[in-house]
Amino acid sequence: MEAALDVQDKSAESVRAVDRALDILSAFRGVAGGLTVAELLKRVDLSRPTLYRLLRTLENKGFVASSGDPQRFRLGPSVAQLAHSWNAGLNLADVAAPAMRRVWEATGETVALFVPEGLMRLCVAEMPSLEALSFRRGVGYRERLVRGASGRSILAQIESGIDLESYAAGVDVDLEKCRIELAKIRKRGYAVSRNELIEGAVAIAVPVFDGSNRVVASLGVFGPSVRLSQAKVDAFGSLLVTEGAALSAALGQAGVVSV
Repeated sequence: MEAALDVQDKSAESVRAVDRALDILSAFRGVAGGLTVAELLKRVDLSRPTLYRLLRTLENKGFVASSGDPQRFRLGPSVAQLAHSWNAGLNLADVAAPAMRRVWEATGETVALFVPEGLMRLCVAEMPSLEALSFRRGVGYRERLVRGASGRSILAQIESGIDLESYAAGVDVDLEKCRIELAKIRKRGYAVSRNELIEGAVAIAVPVFDGSNRVVASLGVFGPSVRLSQAKVDAFGSLLVTEGAALSAALGQAGVVSV
């Protein structure tokens, strides 16, 4: 009986050690220049001796590296190797499928995922509405980022430091109004367009981010104005913000916990 309890205690301690090691690695989220032990102690609930012991183990395994005086720790090459393996097997449309289905079931409207391609956006996944009157574009459809909710929800996140004129070249766009709209999108969290690309169509879309907080896609809902009242647009916008955050978390966005 005592032997069994001893095995259980050792097992529990091993699990705690793993939890603590993962807490240390998580403490580096959003950190570019590394952390000292004093800074790490503010981010993890560990004693200094325990922290040093776990840091030595992580460093031996290549998950952290250290340099300088005072000593600063940063994520090591083993983390980069795991990240490369994860990215290599990542299919954005597959990762987005659960969020897209939840939105599709909640709204009954067409749901689509777009990714940026230079000045353009490309539809890489779509779940068409089952309603007789509906709007869809289809996988492979391309459009300018400066046009439509799906495009501007992406553009609003990359506008800073870019030449907006190049994105609007050849398109009838009021640049000042566009800048104001992009600011509203960032504040509100989602973009809305009405009768812009298709007469009678309403689109609502949110940006999606990856682990480096870079916008990599937009998730949108598309339907006819006769069904999408302002109340529904507001409700769908809130839903998309929630699902966009969940998808971003699944893609590793820093500071976001996956649900």
